[in-house]
Amino acid sequence: MLRNRRIWLALSLLVVILLLAACGGAQVEKVGEPTQAPTEAPTKAPEPTKAPAATEAPAEDQGPAKAPSGEPVKIGAVMPLSAPGSVTGGKAMQAAFEIAAEEINAAGGILGRPLELIMEDTEGLPERGAAVMEKLISQDQVVAVVGEYHSSVGLAEMEVAHDNHIPIVFAETWNDKITASRYPEVFRVAPLSSEVAQLDTDFIASLGVKKVVIMTENTDYGIPAAEKTTEKLKDRGIEAVTFSADPGTQDFSSIIERIKGESPELILVLLTGETSFNFEQQAAEAGIGPQDVAMICNQVAADSESFWKNVPDGNFCFYRQVGLPPVLWTDKTKAFAEKYTAKTGEATPPSYAMEAYDSLWVMVTAINNAGSTDPDAIIEALENISYEGALGTITFPVNSKNPPEKAGKEDKWWHQFPDFAAVFIQYQQKGQMSSDAPVVFPDKFKTADPILP
Repeated sequence: MLRNRRIWLALSLLVVILLLAACGGAQVEKVGEPTQAPTEAPTKAPEPTKAPAATEAPAEDQGPAKAPSGEPVKIGAVMPLSAPGSVTGGKAMQAAFEIAAEEINAAGGILGRPLELIMEDTEGLPERGAAVMEKLISQDQVVAVVGEYHSSVGLAEMEVAHDNHIPIVFAETWNDKITASRYPEVFRVAPLSSEVAQLDTDFIASLGVKKVVIMTENTDYGIPAAEKTTEKLKDRGIEAVTFSADPGTQDFSSIIERIKGESPELILVLLTGETSFNFEQQAAEAGIGPQDVAMICNQVAADSESFWKNVPDGNFCFYRQVGLPPVLWTDKTKAFAEKYTAKTGEATPPSYAMEAYDSLWVMVTAINNAGSTDPDAIIEALENISYEGALGTITFPVNSKNPPEKAGKEDKWWHQFPDFAAVFIQYQQKGQMSSDAPVVFPDKFKTADPILP
């Protein structure tokens, strides 16, 4: 009897243990072990994310922001960080992107989620730019892309963006064909090459010269820019002769001898980045530099430290600066300039840094305004945007609702920021900082008269 009672008690205890295990055991999980192992990488772009409601103003203007949380929203940023691309330009853009990304996350991120900015080096090569775009879209699964410095690379990148229906805001690509493509996905905050050619022509004509040599690069930026400038100079009765070289060229001695034979009154340098430095200093050593013949240097001359290091004989060099001159800087321009100087040590942010900064903020503002990462929603928001940035008020007034034929504009104005400013600056003292160099053209911004050799 006692034996049977013990068996019964043991069976009862076993039943209770099993019942407890059934009720609570399913919630027990070992710390550090995944609940489900990943199977394979996704093969298609992520589904668009929608916010509860569209944000009607940029995140930066919303006041104290809640810290972003959840899965990050990925945006790609492209720029040249190694040769033969313009490393000077790429590094400036990288610093600007980092400043913008930090501000955006501090202001609440994108749709309440953190921004993850994936930066890629295009090396200034079109094939590399296309490969980087493919990687950003298919592997990293970005919802949008911003940046780029070189037009030839941008022309390759825009085809990938168009094929994959991914919005892109170009920062520093001037070739007219980029926006003239009328691709829905393509927007630009940089100026148009043909419009810059008109500014160059007006400045050259103001100096009274009659013969110009154009030293350009053999790219989709350099060749069209030289052709357009030559055409406009001819209309003003000014002769122009063009010489070209590949990006990354180190030795210009033979070209310089040929330029000497032309006896130019002014040399316009349409080479970009470090290649322009090579030519400018070699020209100076050969007796046709900025102290001998009027010379419009490439815009990377705005980086004073790099310019004087590489072109020590570059005094009296003119250079073009796109973007608001300091006298017209907005509060946003001043705030960005302060952060850029603190980060890089440069006295003044160059135009391509401002353009990179604004391209990212414009894209993020559009996504927040759209309340979604759906590409069509982003494109619509970009077409309707009015963003107060470092470059001024950025809009894209020629768009799907106001196409070129309705607006009475050429195709190049499609999704183009139309109100970019540009001035000519001249170093008038050796070693002068760009922030101290005077504006010499146009007259409405002029702070000093130009000095001719």
